[in-house]
Amino acid sequence: MGRAPLKDGPLKDEPLKGGPLNVRPRSAEPMGGEPVAIVGGGLAGIAAALALEEAGYRTTLYEARPRLGGATHSFARDGLMVDNGQHVFLRCCTAYRGLLDRLGASRHVELQERFDVRVLTPDGRSARLRRHALPGPFHLVPSLASYPLLRPADRLRALRGSLALRRLDPADPALDRIDLASWLSAHGQRDAAKNALWELFAVAALNVRAEDAALGLAAMVFRTALLGRADAADIGVPAVPLGQLHGEAALSAITRQGGTVRLATKVTAIEPGPAVVVDGTRVEASAVIVATPHQQAAALTPLDAAPDRDRWSALSASPIVNVHVVYDRRVTDVPFAAVVGSPVQWVFDKTRAAGLRRGQYLAVSVSAADRWIDCPAAQARAVFVPALERLFPEARHAQVVDFFVTRERRATFRQGPGSGVLRPQAVTRWPGLFLAGAWTDTGWPDTMEAAVRSGLNAARSARHHLERQAIR
Repeated sequence: MGRAPLKDGPLKDEPLKGGPLNVRPRSAEPMGGEPVAIVGGGLAGIAAALALEEAGYRTTLYEARPRLGGATHSFARDGLMVDNGQHVFLRCCTAYRGLLDRLGASRHVELQERFDVRVLTPDGRSARLRRHALPGPFHLVPSLASYPLLRPADRLRALRGSLALRRLDPADPALDRIDLASWLSAHGQRDAAKNALWELFAVAALNVRAEDAALGLAAMVFRTALLGRADAADIGVPAVPLGQLHGEAALSAITRQGGTVRLATKVTAIEPGPAVVVDGTRVEASAVIVATPHQQAAALTPLDAAPDRDRWSALSASPIVNVHVVYDRRVTDVPFAAVVGSPVQWVFDKTRAAGLRRGQYLAVSVSAADRWIDCPAAQARAVFVPALERLFPEARHAQVVDFFVTRERRATFRQGPGSGVLRPQAVTRWPGLFLAGAWTDTGWPDTMEAAVRSGLNAARSARHHLERQAIR
């Protein structure tokens, strides 16, 4: 998804796939001086490190955890490699796809040739939303016109609403003060359409319900992914565990480029110079990029470098819960599906990616999960196992071999009205100190794409600073 709608022809942001910085020949030596210190080994920090290394600058990446990958990671459980949560991307996520290319990981994801989503209901009805051989934005019109989960009158209203939504400018500051649900109601969208259509994608992309979602970000999502270029919304799904796709691949790629990665190493302060304090020792740097979650970044960033830090540190959080169910046999052939009218929102077949050899492993992704974040696993099991049986009748005859819940209490910042104005730029008031993270002002919602873009923005700003320093 992107800052402006994608249009027919080349993807607007396609140059990011090749990287925003000049790439040095592999035989060239890194530029002299102190390394750039990057604090945080999530996707933002990884993207910044690789981009700067490719441009000829030495980097040292500090990560407090014993792994890279940030919010996208995996863990072992009874012989399976389990992702902490389900992460997908779209074809229009050009920066993230570019990072996969840099990591040599593009072969480890499966990207649809054509957008196609099964939509299931507990009463046995189903639908498909897929793109047709028409130019954008008309590629989804046939699916909307025949969408069986809506009455004909609501389908027509949905088409009209799509046209009105496409006319909005996501960059208009006024849209940051309006919630999506109010706008939909004002444009003839009844509850049936909100629940069976608009929230399918808004909740997954923004991690808040329509009544809590900022209209500007929602408009950006719909215009870019669904109402712009025809192939923009084709869905990509990891075919290997996230720890392998991001963390392991990034560690190899950064060190191969000549960068240094220090795991299980916590930066406790940033000082003028700039410099970072690591285990009580001051370490000089040519520049510093803070690529941590926003509250950690606020604690690290000096007040005189970011007088507005109290504003962006006040961005609240929205949780995501993932429910994991392992059956003793296959219960569905659907690789993934969206769900309406159920506590299940999206469900993914993780059998092959996790390494399960017998049975089937389904992962249920629940966004805007305030209701479930503190729910005991036993209570969640009492709700979600029957819910899956209603969606997949074969599950009624299967045995649940394992059931567990993973929780991301601060999965994203809460992307509600008024949140857009709180997001900071990459540049701070201190020369040589920069911010990165999906919470910074990328113009995108808090996603993997936004994280990568933020790292590229910070790397670009750091490079310009270093070039000016070199001239002096």
